[in-house]
Amino acid sequence: MDELRKFQFEFVENCCFRMDESLRMLKIALAKVSEDQVWLKPNSSLNSIGNLILHLCGNMTQYGIASLTETEDKRQRDLEFSTEGGLSKNELLNKIHVVIEEVKSTFSTISIERLLQQKQVQGFDFSGIGNMVHVVEHLSYHTGQIAFWVKQLQNESLGFYEGHDLNTKNED
Repeated sequence: MDELRKFQFEFVENCCFRMDESLRMLKIALAKVSEDQVWLKPNSSLNSIGNLILHLCGNMTQYGIASLTETEDKRQRDLEFSTEGGLSKNELLNKIHVVIEEVKSTFSTISIERLLQQKQVQGFDFSGIGNMVHVVEHLSYHTGQIAFWVKQLQNESLGFYEGHDLNTKNED
């Protein structure tokens, strides 16, 4: 395996790990809230957990699937934020799980040429690598927002790293 292929493999593996970590945290967070709380908005300028999950699904599909596979972009972004219910916690988790798995599959099969090729997404020019970085950081960003909102609602730790000593020092 040449160095470029090794880099690609390592990069994809780390992207997939980070997406799986966000999904793990979303499952923990959603387990702590009621069905009604999933669609509760903190105030009129913020989004519900349900809206954020729909938004993540739309964004990951646009950046992580449609753009990278050069298929039609069918995203309806406004619906991600205007929806006020109709999906349960389990349906939302299943929806995002399916999208994450499809994105991971896309990342794993994308050519090096496409990774380096610039394409326009949402009016911005990104390489395939740029799309992948966007998908991972955007998922992480909104996962953090959801975690914050759940902590505020429940006034308790979510225990994302229970059983891990986060004070362990780096080793050379």
